[in-house]
Amino acid sequence: MRIFKVNWYPPQSEELTRLFGETVTFDIDPIPTDPSYRIAPERSRAADAVINCSATHLLPADIADFENCRIVVREGVGYDNLDLAGWGARGVPVCNVPDYGTTEVADHAIALMLSLTRGTATYGDVLRRDPVANWRFAAAPLIRRHKGATFGVVGLGRIGLAAARRAAAFDMRVVFYDPYLPNGTELSVGYERVHSLVELMATSDIVSVHAPLNEETRGLLGRAAFAAAKPGLILVNTARGPIVDLDALHEALVDGRVAGAGLDVLPKEPADADHPLVKAWTSRESWLDGRLILTPHAAFYSPDAMKDMQRKAVEVILAYVNEGRLTNCVNREFLKGGKTTGRPS
Repeated sequence: MRIFKVNWYPPQSEELTRLFGETVTFDIDPIPTDPSYRIAPERSRAADAVINCSATHLLPADIADFENCRIVVREGVGYDNLDLAGWGARGVPVCNVPDYGTTEVADHAIALMLSLTRGTATYGDVLRRDPVANWRFAAAPLIRRHKGATFGVVGLGRIGLAAARRAAAFDMRVVFYDPYLPNGTELSVGYERVHSLVELMATSDIVSVHAPLNEETRGLLGRAAFAAAKPGLILVNTARGPIVDLDALHEALVDGRVAGAGLDVLPKEPADADHPLVKAWTSRESWLDGRLILTPHAAFYSPDAMKDMQRKAVEVILAYVNEGRLTNCVNREFLKGGKTTGRPS
């Protein structure tokens, strides 16, 4: 079997060859540096399966070129950069790997919160500038008590629930907004449910975003949401950058409606250095001191998570091709009534 790994970025796990080398041949294609780059059709035709390694880059090829492809896997959780309907029309399932970095992302969300609310990043930064004059506990502006504060979750899926559990361990009150979960979910998890984003924003001291990116969630955290924010709100986003309207967040930080933000993801990645908010942060404008933390879409990362992600992506393919067992399929609705040439007999 030939698996085409597209938009690959290092490190490549040597375990893949050790685990699957006898049954799988890998064709590795790195993220292209030339925007006009297209995969050679003969490489696409040779693929029995495709793995898109990138969370943001599209496949640099036409779907029709993958004549023999039987399954596509997004090597990660988000799959908004894959054409679900297009692959479904060809009878090809698209799957993801939703369970490789759940704990890492949840930990990162809490770490961003703590960096702001306990001042760990700010204290270190100001002490580096002057360890004598800046030896003062009031240097971090967003310090607060966690016990009794409200932690709001947008999207109570695997990662959202893991983040909620961690917040609850700090004796925080947990509320969540997720219109896709069935009635009674709040009873099973023991957290409070609200039925609108406005209510969540007005109730929460911290809002942590864990929703997928789609047409409903793009720009979800925008001007209307920030206008409803509880005074002193801190926003954390470890999901997808475009869920938060960066212009609206900038305005809300400037006028104080939002006290601070920890962002692991941005609408444009790498960061748009010319965006007013990013520019204010990199320029160390004093009004933003201790109020914003950016990390480079790294919440998912640990060496163990990378190994799991790469291994699990291959296991999803082999389970389908060898056993007919389809796991983590995200385009099932588009497979109904479509061609089935890509499915195993």
